[in-house]
Amino acid sequence: MTGIKDVARQAGVSVGTVSNVINRPDMVSEDTRTRVLEVIERLGYVRSESARQLRAGRSRIIALLVLDMANPFFVEVASGAERAAREAGLGVMLCNSAESPAEEADYLGLFAEQRVRGVLVTPADTTGRNLESFSRHGIPYVFADRDVPSSQACSVSVDDIAGGRLAADHLIEQGHEHIVYVSGPMHLTQCQDRRTGALDALTAAGLPPEALSHIETERLDVASGRDAGARLLGMTDRPTAVFCANDLLALGVLQALYAAGVRVPEEVALVGYDDIEFAAAAAVPLTSVRQPAYRLGRAAADLLIEETGDNADAHEHQRIVLQPELVVRGSTRRVR
Repeated sequence: MTGIKDVARQAGVSVGTVSNVINRPDMVSEDTRTRVLEVIERLGYVRSESARQLRAGRSRIIALLVLDMANPFFVEVASGAERAAREAGLGVMLCNSAESPAEEADYLGLFAEQRVRGVLVTPADTTGRNLESFSRHGIPYVFADRDVPSSQACSVSVDDIAGGRLAADHLIEQGHEHIVYVSGPMHLTQCQDRRTGALDALTAAGLPPEALSHIETERLDVASGRDAGARLLGMTDRPTAVFCANDLLALGVLQALYAAGVRVPEEVALVGYDDIEFAAAAAVPLTSVRQPAYRLGRAAADLLIEETGDNADAHEHQRIVLQPELVVRGSTRRVR
């Protein structure tokens, strides 16, 4: 990891001068300040706000960066990670990227500055550039709710293609031949994979890809679900079933259908994803694809703790893929 001495050596100045550039820039000439800042940028040096504490040993804080803390699914992931960390004598710094690559980059910079022990991350930046830049700081990270090759890093995910297939299979078995998929932002791998699984189910049932309509939303929240429900109601050839990429979207769709007097499941069947607590408590209990969120968070934290522990040299990256299950409730029924 690049240190302040490396910066001083490359810039041809003393460590004290580098410290002044960072903390008291008015005490340094403009030419020297510019030269030092150029070296800091080139080497990727990040000052450590917790250096004093770290002199006594490694940080006892791991960071968890999720897409949306308003989603109860990620609350469960955080709960599992926190329990594993606590049992290991560690604490968790919980942050929310709000599905924004820019905010994700800001938080990764903060984690580097604070020299956290490691990071659990559900990436918002699907290009990988944010994590590629972060990796130069030498801080281990584990993908949570994202499947990646084990050669890159540890990952714990749920088989979302299988989950999408479960949802569509169930609707097809109920007699539905026209389904709409309410996806959330399609740059997210989870949204892509759930659609792929649904298309696989249609193909296996001998139905054409056109049998799956698609409504993409900007976010994976209730408000976006209500907007999708309004768009669904405006469709000339209205589908008889809806599969949503998460339960928050499904609850929003349910609200829009209810407000328009459309009965669920009599007129439109509805399936969500995640099986959050609110799914069973909805006005019409929601059929949903259950993800083992708590187990996912705990498994990801366990891998990070192992990678940053006393036997870190023996650690080998692992790729863990958990299986979803379908929970059938009142929002779906057989078409007569």
